[in-house]
Amino acid sequence: MGMTMSQKILAAHAGLDSVKAGQLIEAKLDMVLGNDITSPVAINVFNDGGAAQVFDNTKIAMVMDHFTPNKDIKAAEQCAQVRRFANKYDIKNYFDVGQMGIEHALLPEKGLVGPGSLCIGADSHTCTYGALGAFSTGVGSTDMAAGMISGKAWFKVPSAVKFVLTGKPAEYISGKDVILHIIGMIGVDGALYKSMEFSGDGLKYLNIDDRLCIANMAIEAGAKNGIFPVDDITREYTNGRFMGEAKEYCADDDAEYEAEYVIDLSKLRPTVAFPHLPENARTVDEIGKTEVRIDQAVIGSCTNGRITDLRAAAEIMKGRKVANGVRCIVIPATQSVYLQAMREGLLETFIEAGAIVSTPTCGPCLGGYMGILAKGEKAVTTTNRNFVGRMGHVESEVYLASPAVAAASAVTGYITDPAAIEKD
Repeated sequence: MGMTMSQKILAAHAGLDSVKAGQLIEAKLDMVLGNDITSPVAINVFNDGGAAQVFDNTKIAMVMDHFTPNKDIKAAEQCAQVRRFANKYDIKNYFDVGQMGIEHALLPEKGLVGPGSLCIGADSHTCTYGALGAFSTGVGSTDMAAGMISGKAWFKVPSAVKFVLTGKPAEYISGKDVILHIIGMIGVDGALYKSMEFSGDGLKYLNIDDRLCIANMAIEAGAKNGIFPVDDITREYTNGRFMGEAKEYCADDDAEYEAEYVIDLSKLRPTVAFPHLPENARTVDEIGKTEVRIDQAVIGSCTNGRITDLRAAAEIMKGRKVANGVRCIVIPATQSVYLQAMREGLLETFIEAGAIVSTPTCGPCLGGYMGILAKGEKAVTTTNRNFVGRMGHVESEVYLASPAVAAASAVTGYITDPAAIEKD
């Protein structure tokens, strides 16, 4: 029996000719990631275990992005602890205020992950890098510590689910709509501990930002990872950027999949996930014009804070104003994205519309800061989770959507089809 893309990467890093679903392996790591919340726990485990050095100071990344710039004393102490560790062990990929960005946008941008990489990160959305043809997955802080010490990790080889994407998406359909549609179809446990592998002729219509968004939210379907094959779009992004040795893996023709879904992208409509699970997906056609009035719109996060996301939002907001009573927060995912948006005049568009623009941070996504919701408030957001209390009070509500839908909704004050804005 042949192997999937994920299985081939795992086999190569384990030094094996082949692996099969359910097999336990030990594999060498190309990157170990932590942030300002998870790294301190890993550092404590590292120190308690008596470790004297890291396995490779170029293959560890620590990104201060969740509560940075520090929101309170505890956040400041966490960052200070990581900063001391990074200095002590000369961690080359330490990113703090001025250099940092949201980790899952920053690592691909910096060329720290790429085709054929095996990466673990103490953050569940580490699965993002599968967009580049890598195997990447989230782990706990203890596994992060073990990875920093040994450069290895244990894996149970996942089985796979295949998603064949066909057709050309209509205007305003982005990667966010694709993944919300999929999660709505299979549920939040529809790919539990499986590899979500994407293929099909529809891939050529999905840019790298779309793919990063889709892979990012594989975890919202319970998946171990999401992964795309390497093609010309991947190569255009990674060539000259990825600092490692790119290796391309393709699934064998006889690779085994537990299920296969064919999705015609041309039939998708802008999609919104209603509270309190990403699987509660509805198209804009299923939402009444005044059904869901919002108090806040957030455009950013590791899912949708990249330059094409900001362009999509700015296109709708240009020459318009944020509705009275709505707070609109725009968060570029990295300093580079921030600069590019500035050069293109996007930030001016947002500010003139009545939005605010933040330094790169995860902030509001996890209910940290920069956009906490009060009791009874509703937010439409381009983030990736809408659990109870995710962005604030347990009686607030979070609606997940694309940048186009979030921008259109910010302008009207209620969840809106972006196409309707253009017709006004």
